[in-house]
Amino acid sequence: MPAAAHQHTAPIRDESSLGPTEDLDREPDGVPHDVVGLSALFSVLFAAVVLGMWLSGSSGRVAAVAMCIFGVPMLVSNLRQRSERERDQHHPSR
Repeated sequence: MPAAAHQHTAPIRDESSLGPTEDLDREPDGVPHDVVGLSALFSVLFAAVVLGMWLSGSSGRVAAVAMCIFGVPMLVSNLRQRSERERDQHHPSR
């Protein structure tokens, strides 16, 4: 390495380089990661249940449509509320 080159340390690894308002524990995108995981999990489970109901017959199809009409908005609303509740308000993402 040339004498003029110096080693760069990323602030995420060096706590002494952090500013007074920076925090290493925050989630950089601002969305709680457990909410992202729960969204994916519930979406797959919801799709599987709706598909099973759809394939079960005509009454299952009516129930599947009703479940989509009411279930999807409820799922989105609940996950949005959880995200707002668990979002880091002291260290918002940039």
